[in-house]
Amino acid sequence: MAKAYTPVTAASDVETIFKMLEGRWKLIILFHLFGGKVQRYSDLEKLIPGISQKMLAQQLRQLEADGIIERKVYPVVPPKVEYSMSEWGQSLCPALDALLKWAEARPKDSALPDTNNQ
Repeated sequence: MAKAYTPVTAASDVETIFKMLEGRWKLIILFHLFGGKVQRYSDLEKLIPGISQKMLAQQLRQLEADGIIERKVYPVVPPKVEYSMSEWGQSLCPALDALLKWAEARPKDSALPDTNNQ
């Protein structure tokens, strides 16, 4: 049964979700894992220039703790660790695609802010 929302509870829950995804690198990590992709830690380091090892580890831990991604550790030396989307995390893809389409439909006279130079 679906949860019944009031404007206040809906806003609060959406804010909680945005906080779960906030951070400079989380969405970039997710887009590298969508579609059933499996990436090793070292692959993610190469795919995301500018991210430090500490930050990558931190963001991956948070995404895993929130149930968005899954971590698989293989008992080999050197350690092999792979990351992939959880089933629940993969279901986020259509919502993010919808946000992109929504942004594309914005009237041309009110362009999105340029965040590429930050």
